Amino acid sequence: MHVSGKIRKRIMKSLEELRNFFSHDRYATAATGIEILEAGDGYAKVGLTVEEDRHYNAGNRVMGAVYYTLADFAFAVASNPDAGDAPITFTLTSQINFLTPARGKYLTAEAKAVRKGRKTSFYAAEIRDELGTLIATVSSTGFTMSS
Repeated sequence: MHVSGKIRKRIMKSLEELRNFFSHDRYATAATGIEILEAGDGYAKVGLTVEEDRHYNAGNRVMGAVYYTLADFAFAVASNPDAGDAPITFTLTSQINFLTPARGKYLTAEAKAVRKGRKTSFYAAEIRDELGTLIATVSSTGFTMSS
């Protein structure tokens, strides 16, 4: 990665450092209740305990925005392994495909890099319920902002 004309080595933060940095994403962590389970350069897995009075829609199912927030947060963690010490990658575009309603009370989203360029990247995420059923997929294009 080039920053100010110099080659900059990406430094992978520890899981606790990432959890601390991303705790400032108040919508994902405080309002929605998502937790970071695993993280690496170009990879992240996040999870959420579903609460009926917090995450359900009027149709008595998990709100679609919950699935999207899980995937978007997994993308954020996966695309920013050195969060706080380097230019940050933000979502440029996303597309979600809803496949089936979730069963059970725990959801996970895993985001994986498909392509990582200097300024743009592409990630694929899968959202699953606690039974392992694929609930939704999300494709995201990221843009890395220079510091």
